[in-house]
Amino acid sequence: MIKEGIQKLIESRDLTMDEASKIMEEIMVGEAKSSQIASFLTALRIKGETTDEITALVEVMRKHSVKINPKVSGKLVDTCGTGGDKIKTFNISTCAAFVIAGAGIPVAKHGNRSVTSTCGSADLLEDFGMKLDSNPEVTEAAIEKVGIGFLFAPTFHPAMKHVATVRRDLGIRTVFNIIGPLSSPALVNNQVLGVFDSSKIESLAIVLKNLGSEEVMVVSGLDGVDEISTFGKTKIAHLKHGKIRVYESVPSDFGVKEVDVSEIVGSTREKNVEMAFKILRGSSQDRARVDAVLVNAAAGIVVGGGSDKFEDALEIARTSLTNGSSYQKLKELIHFQGKYTSRLEELERKFG
Repeated sequence: MIKEGIQKLIESRDLTMDEASKIMEEIMVGEAKSSQIASFLTALRIKGETTDEITALVEVMRKHSVKINPKVSGKLVDTCGTGGDKIKTFNISTCAAFVIAGAGIPVAKHGNRSVTSTCGSADLLEDFGMKLDSNPEVTEAAIEKVGIGFLFAPTFHPAMKHVATVRRDLGIRTVFNIIGPLSSPALVNNQVLGVFDSSKIESLAIVLKNLGSEEVMVVSGLDGVDEISTFGKTKIAHLKHGKIRVYESVPSDFGVKEVDVSEIVGSTREKNVEMAFKILRGSSQDRARVDAVLVNAAAGIVVGGGSDKFEDALEIARTSLTNGSSYQKLKELIHFQGKYTSRLEELERKFG
């Protein structure tokens, strides 16, 4: 099927859901050759993905994932984004996940190592001391008992081994950058999805609606950042009660000051770890980066049912940081899901 699919794509013809499903099935079970996968991904990106194609690919990816079903009170939230943005910010969505958890909303943080930046969510947490290869049962228990767990993509998506080398060798954004964050092994129905391309936000909100999501904010900074931007406009597709509202916002709408992009870019892996630690510890004097985390955490608090009003959610997020709850969640998770607790102690001694 993949050969026929490639032919259709290079002729700029859309795949049916059935065709996309069959091709994805071939890829996930290892029947497709690397050259075919590379051609398929490249041709699909050039043509442009439809909502039906993305929905079908996600359904098959979910089918082949290792699933968990944590029993939590209230709504379960994810903050996994697509990555691949032009700005290469620091680890905003990962920090936001702990702020959301500190506010009492359970989080299943789906993530991986870096593809486009120096420090992905997995890289950051590993440097905090987390054991990334915890088995799924431990991760499920962490969500239930700590209020947050980290779902390391390679553990939960073993079939992705068939595309890992191809993606690395291609070195370009592909549909897998899009479908990964839509394929939470915890099957979350509430999430903040940061997207690198603002033209895709409404279509991805439609995909999530098709997949049964309840409340979602698909967000994209119009300056090319896959987060809610604090240095420019943000386009948002908000799915709630089965309806999708698309609008644009500026930093003042979220109750924060607009900053220069240079104030929130990332740095080396070591510096990103330092930034994130200080923010979660509540000791950071870097208001620009703190505000970026708070705004994105507030979005998670809204979709997680913590507040209907963004301004109230922002204050809830701020309290989670200032009262130590966010950092406490990080410590508890590393004790529960990890084994290198001395790493956090080293950071505490170094940075206070």
